[in-house]
Amino acid sequence: MTNLIFPMLGYLFGSLPFSIWITRFVKGVDVRDAGSGHATTTNTIRQAGFGWGALVLILDISKGYIPTRLANNYAGEVWVVALTATFAVIGHIWPVFANFRGGMGLATVGGAFLAVNPLAFMICVAILILLVLVIRHSARASVFTGIFGAPVLWIFNIRDDSFWVALGAGLVIAVRFLIDWNRKYRELWLDREKAEKNSG
Repeated sequence: MTNLIFPMLGYLFGSLPFSIWITRFVKGVDVRDAGSGHATTTNTIRQAGFGWGALVLILDISKGYIPTRLANNYAGEVWVVALTATFAVIGHIWPVFANFRGGMGLATVGGAFLAVNPLAFMICVAILILLVLVIRHSARASVFTGIFGAPVLWIFNIRDDSFWVALGAGLVIAVRFLIDWNRKYRELWLDREKAEKNSG
């Protein structure tokens, strides 16, 4: 039972809606009311500027890093670490402190990877970048990264905690980005509102 504290902690950490709090503090608006409609770093940059967006990125990474690192150090069980990382991502996407309307989870899962295996983090980032360049659609590239992250780590003989993090959190990422499957992008990480105006 004690080990279940860590996944619960992961969810609570993940649920801290930094982009919402910071954008509301700086601009007096809800970050989800414009741009992509999500509580993300890129949407914070659109509404509050690059510096505030960078702060949100660091904080969102920490939401995955801190609870996963604690689970890794004090629980020591692979399933606890993987569940903690997965629940941190779930918390970021469906935060209890923000009416279950959060972000997309990429920064938070990145923090979880950094807590257990930085090499796995770099490999998964490389997969995402490669797929974005090939598919030229961020949401679809993220879906495939979530699905194929764990198998690629297995092929590279990375079968430690990070493999199970990729399996659990990766599937959550894939499910979340499936909702954005038909979102319109001009290219890479760009403003969807402008893309829709241009297409209209």
